[in-house]
Amino acid sequence: MSARSQPPRVKICCIKSVAEARTALAHGAAALGLVSHMPSGPGIITETLIAEIAASVPPGTATFLLTSLTDTAAIIAQHRRCRTTTIQLVDALKHGTHADLRRALPGVQLVQVIHVTGESAIAEAAAAAPQVDFILLDSGNPGLAVKELGGTGRTHNWAVSRRIVETCGRPVFLAGGLRPDNLAAAHAQVGPYGFDLCNSVRTNDVLDETKLAAFFAAVRALGPY
Repeated sequence: MSARSQPPRVKICCIKSVAEARTALAHGAAALGLVSHMPSGPGIITETLIAEIAASVPPGTATFLLTSLTDTAAIIAQHRRCRTTTIQLVDALKHGTHADLRRALPGVQLVQVIHVTGESAIAEAAAAAPQVDFILLDSGNPGLAVKELGGTGRTHNWAVSRRIVETCGRPVFLAGGLRPDNLAAAHAQVGPYGFDLCNSVRTNDVLDETKLAAFFAAVRALGPY
C-alpha cells in the first residue's frame, strides 16, 4: 500500500502538559507539537516542560520541538535539553545548515516549515526538501516586523500547497485553519501526508475533547486519495 493511500497522520500542536499529551494520543494523534519560545502565537511552554512531556509519551510517539532559532549551534543545544524525536524549524536557517543538524543529532528527524504566502513557497520547499524528512506548510508570515511563525488559525492558498505536495519529493504536513468542516476539502485539494492543528481543538486555551473527537471523526470519514 502506498503512503498516499494510508489515512492521513494527525499532529496535535501546542500541547501544554503531560495530561494534554495523553488526551491527544487517546483520540488518535500520531505526533505532538511542543512549542518553545516564539515571537508570537499560541502554545509556548518552557524547555523543562517540553522535556518532561517528551519523556512521558509511549515509544513510537513522534514529539516535535518547534523552534524559532535560526542558528544551528543554538538549535543543537536546545534539542539536547528537550530530547524530542523531531525538530520543527519554523523559520529559515541563518547560520549553519541542515547537514550540521544531521551530523550533530543522528536519528532526530527534521521538519522544515514553509509559510505559504505566495508562489515563492514552491521554490522554498524545493530547496529545503532534499535536506529534511518532512515539509510542513503553514499560514504564517515571517516577513512581518513581529514574525508570525505558526498558530494563526488561517488557511492559505491550497493550490500552491498542492503543487508543493506534487513536486517536493517529501511527505508534507498541512497546517493552518483546519477544522472538521473544511478537512475533506483540504484532503481532496492538497492530498497531504498529514494534518497539523492547534487552535481548532482548543477552548479557552485548553485542549477540548469534544473538538478533538469531532476532528478525528472527520479524519476517519475521509476517503482514499
